[in-house]
Amino acid sequence: MDNRTDVLVVGGGATGTGIARDLALRGVDVTLAERGGLSAGTSGRSHGLLHSGARYAEADEPEARACLEESRTLTEIAGACVRETDGLFVQLSEDDPAYFEAKREACAEVGIETEVVDGETARAEIPDLSDDIERAMRVPDGVVFPSRLVAANAADAREHGAEILTHAPVTDMRREDGRITEIELGGEVDGTIEPTYVVNAAGPYASSIADLVDATVELRPTRGVMVSVDYDRLGPVLNRCRDPDDGDIVVPHDDEVVLGTTSVPVDDPEEYERADWEVERSVEECAKMLPAVADAAHLRTWWGVRPLYEPEEAALDARGISRGFHLLDHADEDVANFATIVGGKLTTYRKMAEATADLVCADLGVDADCETATRRLTGADDPERLDALVDEFDGQGPTDEDVVGT
Repeated sequence: MDNRTDVLVVGGGATGTGIARDLALRGVDVTLAERGGLSAGTSGRSHGLLHSGARYAEADEPEARACLEESRTLTEIAGACVRETDGLFVQLSEDDPAYFEAKREACAEVGIETEVVDGETARAEIPDLSDDIERAMRVPDGVVFPSRLVAANAADAREHGAEILTHAPVTDMRREDGRITEIELGGEVDGTIEPTYVVNAAGPYASSIADLVDATVELRPTRGVMVSVDYDRLGPVLNRCRDPDDGDIVVPHDDEVVLGTTSVPVDDPEEYERADWEVERSVEECAKMLPAVADAAHLRTWWGVRPLYEPEEAALDARGISRGFHLLDHADEDVANFATIVGGKLTTYRKMAEATADLVCADLGVDADCETATRRLTGADDPERLDALVDEFDGQGPTDEDVVGT
């Protein structure tokens, strides 16, 4: 390993590997360091929804627009890393019809195509759909397989000169005269790197990385449970058409569906309670949309931790914190060559990476445009190659365990 690099990216999830790919395509010498295998954190422990933006249309228009744009981009560049399924927002008899109308109007304002159907029509498409569903709204949601997506980004970055280091946790960072000069990596690397610039894309661990150089990243991490059950008869993603709450999404895979999720604050992104009530509530609430899942066999259960950014003015309710991303330049904390990227969604990882790469290139004096929105990912058209890359990078996450490598 060459211990000098233009940019060290800390974190091997979708955002970190996306940043490495973007920078490498611009001709920047970049190294990525991940504490475990790729997609071992938030990216690989999501529910795997490729957002159309409809979920946020009435509450966060900028994020809805970003999701719509990026979901379209991923459909073009990511191949077998994603699956087009469409989605249905369903209104139960107990749900407020005014909320349904507000979401439909907001989708139209954003540019998200919708089609409203009555409950009978929806049940003709999905026979097991609840009799309590009065109407539904079709939206262009989809499914993303994060293990494949992250591995494809890492492989593309490597093909353009990046070095990808797995099982290489950051153990210390040295700062001199307002700059990070040296970073110690443990694990399988057990060495030091001297970067010109450092990007902190460590998700829920971003605060602890920033602490090493006395920089501040205000996070309010929250945990959420996902339950995969045996059910092979769902085509579109199901969303409950109400204010976001526990158990309001069902994501289809081939022979399974993923039920989720909850939102509970945690103090430590690694050591936190895995509560039975979260599993029970998620299944119970999802079964109000699709009753068959109540008795379906549980195949696996996992929790993910969301790295929500919480400035002082943030809402007390974590569900009210913006799901947009936040790019923090730590130069104002006397760390001139250090930036942190937090928040956002799996769907918008590429946009997050582009914004970060723009900042880094401006600092390094690199004049090169982003190319990631138009270039297909490495292996995108070859599922077997993608799954081999997942294995090579030790990148298997629970979200797509039933799809990757099967």
